[in-house]
Amino acid sequence: GESVSGQSTMAASASRASPDFKLWNQLGAGKFEVLNLPLCKVLLNNDTTWPWLVLVPQQNDLVEMHDLSDVDQLQLMREMSACSRAVQSGWAPTKVNVGAIGCVCRQLHVHVLGRFEGDAVWPQPVWGATKAVPYPTDGVQRDADIAKFREEIGKFIVPC
Repeated sequence: GESVSGQSTMAASASRASPDFKLWNQLGAGKFEVLNLPLCKVLLNNDTTWPWLVLVPQQNDLVEMHDLSDVDQLQLMREMSACSRAVQSGWAPTKVNVGAIGCVCRQLHVHVLGRFEGDAVWPQPVWGATKAVPYPTDGVQRDADIAKFREEIGKFIVPC
């Protein structure tokens, strides 16, 4: 918030990942690590249907965005925006969807994925709408997508 003088009244602590952060198995399953940002671990969802990232703030015991400090809420927004821009610039989708639902896995995480007009479920939500199309086991396409995401994200924010 702001005080009457217009000065920010938000806490001055820096955004940070916890050194003892534990990613829940349920959330990490079926995903590949892309990179770490100042707050979030960025994962690639194992579904080639859409360019699909999952951002996980690296602090324990978070369920809702408001569980983050004010400073970390702003950092999460910066990182969500950078990943959204990366999806837009790298894949040119019709729309970038961003969502934090958390009913299946309550550890705080945010989905960022590109949607294309005319895709299999357009314009309906993707969650549970189709069966995932996993990356081939040889890793070639997965590794290429991870490298592309790293490059694109790096255009908008500095990874750790």
